[in-house]
Amino acid sequence: MATILEEICLNKQKELSEAKQQRPPQQLYRQVEKIMETDQPLSLAKALEQSPTGIIAEFKRRSPSKGNINASALPTDITPSYEKAGATAVSILTDKKYFGGSLDDLSNSRPLLGIPILRKDFTIDEYQIFEAKAAGANAILLIAACLSKQQCNDLSHTARQLGLDTLLEIHSLQETDHINPHISIVGVNNRNLHIFKTDINTSFELADKLPRNITKISESGLSDPKDIMSLRECGYKGFLMGETFMKTANPAETLGNFIKKLTP
Repeated sequence: MATILEEICLNKQKELSEAKQQRPPQQLYRQVEKIMETDQPLSLAKALEQSPTGIIAEFKRRSPSKGNINASALPTDITPSYEKAGATAVSILTDKKYFGGSLDDLSNSRPLLGIPILRKDFTIDEYQIFEAKAAGANAILLIAACLSKQQCNDLSHTARQLGLDTLLEIHSLQETDHINPHISIVGVNNRNLHIFKTDINTSFELADKLPRNITKISESGLSDPKDIMSLRECGYKGFLMGETFMKTANPAETLGNFIKKLTP
């Protein structure tokens, strides 16, 4: 029986096939070439290193583990409010079937933001990296559990060529072997994507096992400012948080109040 992660990746292959029919790769590549001519990319890694809080505020409507979180939310309302509330960057879920997102959520948000955007999706093909660039993303996500070491190397190399940071998501010490010179950020996911169980201790356990010269972030299960401060002491520069904010009536206000608790 396939895990939810395997199911998502299989579905992603079908979505990719349809996307390439609607917008052939060569057409997408030409579009990105034009963007690159005048591009002034933002670096997610640099923003996190320079931030006193490092909050990557995530926009997502639903998830496989929680179901609907904020099904009618509009990114054009929430993401600019996240920035005003003090987010270092935003993450936008673009998977449709399992998270209720789309690339339009990202491209519609880009003109409204002055901070980096992470395209949060299940990246398995370089076509998706070009999609991210065309939509206005500044970073892409690679999940070690979905990819071989060679795939991680090839995809992160493509991202770097397009001026995008790569966030490599891992969940165990074994997956650190997917780190390569093109990776600028490593994220420890406290949620096991095979069984969707969350344990924040995963980040604490892996903190000193990660390369010192790479930006480190913690993901999932983060809701207590004290945990954020403890993780910062362990070397983490960023914290990917979505449900904590999105499940409330005013995600940006919740974010602002959370950040106040992080700063003296």
